[in-house]
Amino acid sequence: MADKSSRNNKVSLSQVANAAGVSKMTASRVLRGEGGYSEKTRDLVMQQVDRLGYLPNRLATVFAGDKSSTFIGVSIPDLGNEVFAQVLEGIDHKLGSFGHQTVLGLTQHTETAEEDWIRTVLSWQPAGLILTGRFHAPRAMDMLRNAGIPIVEIWDLNSSPLDMSVGINHFDAGFDMGRYLVGCGYRNIGYVGTSHDTANAATTRLAGFVKAVTGGDGAVTKQLCLHDTAAYYPGYYGTEQLLTAAPTLDCIFYQNDAMAFGGMQYCASKGLNVPGDIGIAGWGDLPIAAVLPKRLTSMHVPHLRLGQAAAEMMMSRLSGEPVQPVRDIGFQLIPGSTVKNLGLS
Repeated sequence: MADKSSRNNKVSLSQVANAAGVSKMTASRVLRGEGGYSEKTRDLVMQQVDRLGYLPNRLATVFAGDKSSTFIGVSIPDLGNEVFAQVLEGIDHKLGSFGHQTVLGLTQHTETAEEDWIRTVLSWQPAGLILTGRFHAPRAMDMLRNAGIPIVEIWDLNSSPLDMSVGINHFDAGFDMGRYLVGCGYRNIGYVGTSHDTANAATTRLAGFVKAVTGGDGAVTKQLCLHDTAAYYPGYYGTEQLLTAAPTLDCIFYQNDAMAFGGMQYCASKGLNVPGDIGIAGWGDLPIAAVLPKRLTSMHVPHLRLGQAAAEMMMSRLSGEPVQPVRDIGFQLIPGSTVKNLGLS
């Protein structure tokens, strides 16, 4: 166990070497696993590392050019959205199994925040970057093209990526949901989501949804895009605003399941039966959707697998293995019981 002084002060490599009775260079070689020393010497050094609580400066080692970086920069919009938390979990666990560490950045759905993070993380000399989305600010694009490292764009599938892309076609996912709801007989449909400074996957998904509904003799009568997070409470009060403005809607499509849960709660508070009085559909198929009294109509995306696939693509590229640059992870419509098939009634 480290004594009081070593706990309160940063322990140097020289102190470890002196305590082990070896040179600083030998101690350094042991910690880097380079070989050229006996097992006895290794044991002596590692005993002192444990006793003194020494923490090697991995970043300094990378900057000194002694070792390839093990850092992978990963940007997601926010941690409050369970979808992105699942994607991040898949990335982090897979990278960790290969001995790499995640350097996380939260972009808050803005190109400016992403650009600032990219500039910062590139100064740390990461081995690669995993970025959420396909749209980036012009200066960010310049930095990325000049970085000379593997880059994976995730979530919104990009058929012409900067380097590699894994995700789904959000336009097609929105289109399939719209076609399903029209096929169920709904014609007067509303939408509740959030608005952002730049185009994103939700915007693309809504465009596909509107195209399918209007092409199927229906109408997206009222769209409500809130300046808020895509979460439970905005879904609740957003539904109140939507139904106040358009009380005759027969169905509501939400940006994600969390907002749909809020919408269902609002309807329940007003005595509206789902789906008897109004149909409700979400997106994302969060785990809680399967255990609610009524199975939410939603769209399943394998979020954890998406994150794992992004990490696998990154590690294959770093290992010099051939990589398919574009990978569609797929989606599946979940009919649920919050929408009824009016077309067959």
